[in-house]
Formats: sequence, structure tokens, C-alpha cells
Amino acid sequence: MMPELLLGLCALGGYLLGSVPFGIVLTKPFGYDLRSIGSGNIGATNVLRTGRKDLALATLLLDSGKGGIAAAVAALLVPDQAGVAGLIAGCCAVLGHNFPVWLGFKGGKGVATTLGVLLVTSWPVGLAACATWLVVAALSRYSSLSALVCLALAPVDAWFLSDQDHVIAYALLAVLAFIRHHENIRRLLRGEESKIGKKKKD
Repeated sequence: MMPELLLGLCALGGYLLGSVPFGIVLTKPFGYDLRSIGSGNIGATNVLRTGRKDLALATLLLDSGKGGIAAAVAALLVPDQAGVAGLIAGCCAVLGHNFPVWLGFKGGKGVATTLGVLLVTSWPVGLAACATWLVVAALSRYSSLSALVCLALAPVDAWFLSDQDHVIAYALLAVLAFIRHHENIRRLLRGEESKIGKKKKD
């Protein structure tokens, strides 16, 4: 099979895997309508607003896992271009999470999925990003700020810890994250952003 076709299949597979809305899948059987809770987001932070920490943790692991799995499988399928294939599938998984076909292209913000991609495609950068998230979250208690800082620094970390392909891919993912967090950025500037563990009022 031609490498270009394989890469295209990796992109499609990554998107479809990324588009699985695990937050909704996990919370719906317990009677939660995640789209009408808090921010209406399908990610782990909004699942946490239901009060179900177990479901929030499961959502976090599955959302990050689908990004990592997409990247890992693509690298195995295209061993001659493993690095590029992994980045393509991983980035498409993030796009799938953000714009899932099953939900009318209205999905999440892709932070957990992006972190999963970072951990698999360049684990030193992934670990640095996770550490940055934890530090900023501990200091600020803002999940959105933690995400923006760690993803903004990912391409910088990749400059020293990886290669040019990773720098470009991580920069694109960071730009996408900032676009998806535009409302959070406005609330942060106004001092109105919800903090971790605090239920957002309707």
C-alpha cells in the first residue's frame, strides 16, 4: 500500500477514534446530561462538576488514551514514517475530540487528548507538559490556565527535547487549544473563570 494512502488512513482512523465522546458515554448511564452541566463541555473537567470524581478520572484516562493509542497504532502501521504517522493520527484524534461527527462537530477542547498524543509521540515533552499542568493547577486552581500554559510550552520543550516535526505539530495543537479556549481566556481576564472542584452555576 502506498505510504500516502496509509497516512491518510491513519488520519481518518485517528479522527474517528478521537471523536468518541467518552465523557458522554460514561455519564449518560448515570442520568447526567453533560451538555447541560457547567460549561457543557464533554471533557473530564466538566464531568468533575457532576461530583463524580471516578467518572471524571475515567474520562481523563480514556480521552488521553484515545490520542495516545491513535498515535501509537499509526506509528506501527507506517514504520518507515513512524514519527510523522504518529503525529498525523494524534493531531487528527484531537480534531475528532474537538469536532466529533457524532455530536454535530461540537465537542471538547482536546486538552487530555493532546496530552496523550504528547506522551506517546515524545514522552519527555509529554511528561514536561503534565508536570507544568500540575504545577500551574496547584498554584492557580484554574484548569483552563493550566492547559493553556502547558500546551503553549510544549513546542518550546520539543525544540530542546525532540525534532522539528514535533515542534510544528505541537505548535499547531497549541494554537487549536487557544482557539477552543477563547471563552475561558475572556473569563480569566475578567476574573470569572470557575476553579477546579467548584461547580459552575447555571
